[in-house]
Amino acid sequence: MFEFITQYLPYSNAIESLLILFLFLVIAKIVSFAFKKTVHRLTAKTKTILDDLLIGAINLPLILGIILLGIYYAILNAPVLSGYLNYVTMGFTALFIILGAITLTRIINAFIEWYMTEIAVKTKTKADEQFIPIIRKVAYGVVGIVSLLWILNQFGVEITTLVATLGIGGLAVALALQDTLKEFFAGTYVILDRPIRIGDYIELESGERGYVTDISWRSTRLRLLGDNVVIIPNSKLASSKIINYDLPKKEMSVVIPVGVSYDSDLEKVERVTIKVAKEVMKKTPGAKEDFEPFIRYNEFGDSNINFSVILRVKTFVDRYLLTHQFIKALKKEYDKHGIEISWPV
Repeated sequence: MFEFITQYLPYSNAIESLLILFLFLVIAKIVSFAFKKTVHRLTAKTKTILDDLLIGAINLPLILGIILLGIYYAILNAPVLSGYLNYVTMGFTALFIILGAITLTRIINAFIEWYMTEIAVKTKTKADEQFIPIIRKVAYGVVGIVSLLWILNQFGVEITTLVATLGIGGLAVALALQDTLKEFFAGTYVILDRPIRIGDYIELESGERGYVTDISWRSTRLRLLGDNVVIIPNSKLASSKIINYDLPKKEMSVVIPVGVSYDSDLEKVERVTIKVAKEVMKKTPGAKEDFEPFIRYNEFGDSNINFSVILRVKTFVDRYLLTHQFIKALKKEYDKHGIEISWPV
């Protein structure tokens, strides 16, 4: 057919180029139709969404690649550009490299979306949500740099010298950013080792207490009970002593010191105290209603026999309200039963 066009029709090369382009457009249309009618129907029957995401990632680039290939062969057949074929080839090679890079990033994104949808939701850690954006950016950066170097090589740029120059420049940048990199690796340690998690109530070595609201690659944010925010560099956080009141679990005991006079009936004191403790724990939000409070006498003090009342709360901050309510109720009940708390002598 192409021989007939070349021999008997005017502008035969132009017509042949158009026919080549038309042929590739038809192929692209057939492939697109096959993806929609056959491949998507097959992947819809599987339990995982990974195949659907991968098909969606390569569908458009594949169609564009076929069309781009058709344009390339059509141009090669045009005699008007016969003197520039080397430049045309280099240009289209660069376009195919860019298209390949875009396809690869779409595939990476498909795997990440699949992981976040089907895997990360089943894990108890929040490290996935914090590390995936970093992994995505690093992967995109690697693909972009490799693609750029490949394109430069196609255009005759000596990339060996360029890579060496970039290596020296990278070392200089690393030295300039060593503090930033130190914070990044410390943040990586905090996220992976998980001594603290977002939402945990912690106490710093400096004595500040609050909720962890954010763990980034450079710093950690702590919201104090007064709604102020403390920003701690990750390097300092990783090397300091921290009390995490939410590990191994949020629930914790509350020990309240009490003292009664030496004239008191200790059996009666124990009965009254436990009765008050049970009533307060049933009424106070945040208290563990099913916990059995108890007391332990522990010291003959200067003016009182001292003991501890052990209660239990759901979270650390619940201790404040429970302690407040218990002290008020206990004082009232002691006054009612004539139980004396002596003044220090």
